[in-house]
This record gives sequence, structure tokens and C-alpha cells, in this order.
Amino acid sequence: MLLIIREKVDEETLKKVAEDLDGYIKVVVDIGRNILAAGGKLHVDGEQLMLEDESLQADLWGAGIDLETGEVDFDSMINLRPGQGNTSREVLDKGIRQKIEIIIHNLLR
Repeated sequence: MLLIIREKVDEETLKKVAEDLDGYIKVVVDIGRNILAAGGKLHVDGEQLMLEDESLQADLWGAGIDLETGEVDFDSMINLRPGQGNTSREVLDKGIRQKIEIIIHNLLR
């Protein structure tokens, strides 16, 4: 299940978006609008959903959260953005990483 999350989710919704990857949730975070797409198997699908919802490409970053450990990672092919100074699949900018973590925490935890 792939959903755009605009406000804190309930336990039932959290479990549904975690079903695709057995407790791990891929997310695409819009750091400008403070929302995210959660679920699915590919970050690109969440990215497309967010673009259709009028997010700006420059504000979208791929990440993931392991529900068992609570650990957030910042690894996604959609993060490869040499034009924005991100030359890795990892989000390199500490400020952007912090924004991603805050949004994930506010909406999914």
C-alpha cells in the first residue's frame, strides 16, 4: 500500500504501509510541504505519487524506516542529484537529513 501521509498516522495505517516490505517502510519525504509518501516497494513510485500531488522535485528525498528498530536510513536512487550537490544515493546534507527525520518522526512514529 502506498499512501501520501499529511498527518500523524494511526497504528492500523502504519501496519498497512509496512506490509510491502515486512516491517520496513520506504518513504519519499517532501521537505518543503512536511508530508511524505509511505509504502510500496520502490521509491520512484512514491516520488511519482508526490509529483502528481504537486510536490517539487527538488524537495523530494528518499529514505526508509525500520519499524522494529526505529532506525532511519537515507538511501535511495532518487537521491542521486548532482545538480543539487548530492552525488550519492545517500542524502549527504546534514540539514536535509535532519528535516527528513523530523517529518518521519512527526508523521510515522
